[in-house]
Amino acid sequence: MQSTFRRLPIGKIPIDLLNKSVLRLTGARSDMIATPARAGIDFAAIRAGDGYIVVSADPVTGVSKEIGRYAMRVSANDVATCGHRPRFAESVILLPEGSSTRQLREIAWQVHESAKQLGIAIVGGHTEVTPRLGHPIVVVTAFCYVDDYVTSADAMPGDTIMVTKTAGLEGTAVLGGWKRFLDRLSVVEEAATAYGTGYVHAMHDCTEGGVLGAVFEMSYASGLGFELEERRVPVAPETAKLCRRLSIDPLRLISSGALLLSVKKGRESQVTEALSPIRATAVGTFKKTGRTLVRDDGSAMNLREAPEDELWRALARAPGRGHGP
Repeated sequence: MQSTFRRLPIGKIPIDLLNKSVLRLTGARSDMIATPARAGIDFAAIRAGDGYIVVSADPVTGVSKEIGRYAMRVSANDVATCGHRPRFAESVILLPEGSSTRQLREIAWQVHESAKQLGIAIVGGHTEVTPRLGHPIVVVTAFCYVDDYVTSADAMPGDTIMVTKTAGLEGTAVLGGWKRFLDRLSVVEEAATAYGTGYVHAMHDCTEGGVLGAVFEMSYASGLGFELEERRVPVAPETAKLCRRLSIDPLRLISSGALLLSVKKGRESQVTEALSPIRATAVGTFKKTGRTLVRDDGSAMNLREAPEDELWRALARAPGRGHGP
């Protein structure tokens, strides 16, 4: 009899497999859960008194240098997509055998400095040296208490798809080593500002799979289709040059720091003005059905599943990379 098991790909687990193998196995039931674990949603929300605790955990595994800064920012970003700033965090630091006290202190300092910049208090966590680990791993769990929130499942048909900054931000920081890209990886401020306009129905941080992956995940969570126009998605010159050299697609490159917004049609200018000087660009529309990428040459590509991130393909070709700026 042939086995039905298959080898897992590197990176984020595909949505269909996540639904079948992970998201059905969520322990005890609780009536306090307002937003449960779901594919395409960055966080969970738990009822607490008259409000909600919003919480998200995220690991950083693809970099070594500056890993503490990456970890705090990406987890804070996930919580911020609810529309509010994260206030507290716990960190888990796993170090390989042979690590020095200097390495430990450096990572802890990076986590501390990033948390301080974002106004986040670190309230606990765990630190250890782990046998047979090839490189450091840092996991941050961020959370806050809020009165209301949005999720990436709240996009509506006809909403304009907008994205802040440029595509491939985190991938450019990891592969290219430009510090100015690392400094732009937080979306905490812009997410709170965008939500405050009252015209944003849903938000999502553009992590693995890049801008295209984030649009797919938001459409999946919201039960919608979309039309995304490749020519409208902003790409920094450094990112474009790097992607051409590595033969990778900037729209599929991990893009933490770029915030995806589902904006009420006709209210794009108000959101753009509120976010200024941060760039916000209209790149497409959410529709009732169909998931289409309109390429630069005018051809249309229909997407049946979320794209794999280009970072892993680039790192496989150049294993010496992937250590951040």
